[in-house]
Amino acid sequence: MPLIPGATRPTVRSAAIATVVATALAAGLLAATSSAASADEVRVHDIQGTTRLSPLNGQQVTDVTGIVTGVRSYGSKGFWIQDPKADSDAATSEGVFVYTGSAALTVKTGDAVRVSGTVAEYVPGGAASGNQSLTQLTKPTVTVDSSGNALPAPVTVDAKKVPSAYAPDGDPANGSSINALPLKPRSYALDLYESLEGMNVRVGTSRVVGATDPYNELWITVKPRENADRRGGTVYGSYTAQNTGRLQIQQLAPVSEQPFPKANVGDVLSGGAEGPLDFNQFGGYTLTARTLGKVTDKGLVREKTRRQAKGELAVATYNVENLDPTDPQKKFDALAGAVVSNLASPDILALEEIQDDNGAKNDGTVSAEATLKKFTDAIVAAGGPRYEWRSIAPENNKDGGEPGGNIRQVFLFNPERVSFTDRGEGDATTATDVVASSSGGRAELTLSPGRIDPANSAWADSRKPLAGEFSFRGRTVFVVANHFGSKGGDEGLTSHHQPPVRSSEEKRVRQAQAVNSFVRDVRKVHKSADVIVLGDVNDFEFSETTKTLESGGALKSAVKSLPRSERYSYVYQGNSQVLDQILTSPGVGGAGDFAYDSVHINAEFAEQNSDHDPQVLRFRP
Repeated sequence: MPLIPGATRPTVRSAAIATVVATALAAGLLAATSSAASADEVRVHDIQGTTRLSPLNGQQVTDVTGIVTGVRSYGSKGFWIQDPKADSDAATSEGVFVYTGSAALTVKTGDAVRVSGTVAEYVPGGAASGNQSLTQLTKPTVTVDSSGNALPAPVTVDAKKVPSAYAPDGDPANGSSINALPLKPRSYALDLYESLEGMNVRVGTSRVVGATDPYNELWITVKPRENADRRGGTVYGSYTAQNTGRLQIQQLAPVSEQPFPKANVGDVLSGGAEGPLDFNQFGGYTLTARTLGKVTDKGLVREKTRRQAKGELAVATYNVENLDPTDPQKKFDALAGAVVSNLASPDILALEEIQDDNGAKNDGTVSAEATLKKFTDAIVAAGGPRYEWRSIAPENNKDGGEPGGNIRQVFLFNPERVSFTDRGEGDATTATDVVASSSGGRAELTLSPGRIDPANSAWADSRKPLAGEFSFRGRTVFVVANHFGSKGGDEGLTSHHQPPVRSSEEKRVRQAQAVNSFVRDVRKVHKSADVIVLGDVNDFEFSETTKTLESGGALKSAVKSLPRSERYSYVYQGNSQVLDQILTSPGVGGAGDFAYDSVHINAEFAEQNSDHDPQVLRFRP
């Protein structure tokens, strides 16, 4: 995906600066020519052509005419022109972006212009990203013939117009690329959007499916019934259900001149939006709004799970997004308040992304004692229990994440409800093992807390699983806290490869094999042992990663106990999806007698304390 969960997004849109055609050419994505094209022959639709790549790529063109439909004075600076005299071919766009770079913008919306320049294909993020390219004119010379002209009527993008199929299969003879395939805008959503690239488009009043982010963007859907969930989002339920009605919304006006609206999932963009259709690295096809409606607040509230009964054990997982002592106290207070009020103070809480005691300062510090004391103190101040914790500090800069931050998983547990069985002196490089207890018939860990197979290459530059042995009302419960490798390097849904390449999955599958093997070892000793595997798995409930964790019946993903419309913990590019999971061994809760809750308190909101929603499982050991 253009922005991978766990990856860092640049503050400045460096991906939208100068064209990287040379990179794409070197990768064999694009073909360049050098001959000039006659101005008498070339109109915008000739430049755009009937595929994703311009037939005039690399050529000089002269006096291409059009009406300016939008001007962007920040980021990728330039303007869009559209030919008001369209041809009869639905596959050819009538609009194109004119990239001016650092040059002063001397045109305004409504100008009739003639543009001379070089046709280029710009790949946002570079060829290695797998992104489609944006056809544009570069190094332009611009002549303004008149001003104040009416803009070409916008093309309305709505549920009837957008096909239900997302994209054609890529051409096997061209590396599974769809770049050279003829566009079929009536058959595929990506083809429709490509056929409108650079054109003036509009959406009507639409539901928000991706909250306003720090980069002043939100996502709407033009298909209100498409895989809708009860809170207003759109659920991503399989690799072939990409949700074709999603569209990213930005605005042309700088936020210094016009604040961007704050919206949560389920809110409504009343009045819709109108402007040129762009393509960028962080979301693909994007309506850059010249006019933008108002957000109607639909009152989305943060969920609260119920409190566990006396005989129920509540186990939860929460990614607290790089928490360290240098974070403002209000972040600690907000996260702590959520543990107490929204999660009902679970008995065991596995945390992901706890950083060391000075955060991203890269000075060799690995202890997180100060981080955990500050957090547990905040929980007490919020009215919660005095949690104890167990963890193992990683080797410096060996577990991935933010350099110097040394993120790790941590167990918090309420000693008034559950006890932790300490065994041995676990460290970052020593593996815990499973043995039979001295009394026989029961499994126990050689190290508790301990790491699972830390020398396995699957965990290189990644968080190693943390295993612990707990006791609740005389019953042993094994808990494994995970934070699998991120999706960094995966291609986005709008990739020119279809299906997109998911290169990061191979590592997560190997990580899942290691955890699955550990659970099997426990069950070899004690078949009915209660084993909980949980954390930020960084993958979907239908993924190969999850299938591998479940292999051989060792585990089952508990989120699958929920209706399909409620299976999500994260919202990415308008898709509500699963990344955080709790998986259970067959004996947990008496073969499936448990309560599961994905507690939606962050992912759907513009104001977030983390970008993940916590998960809670309650059962009777």
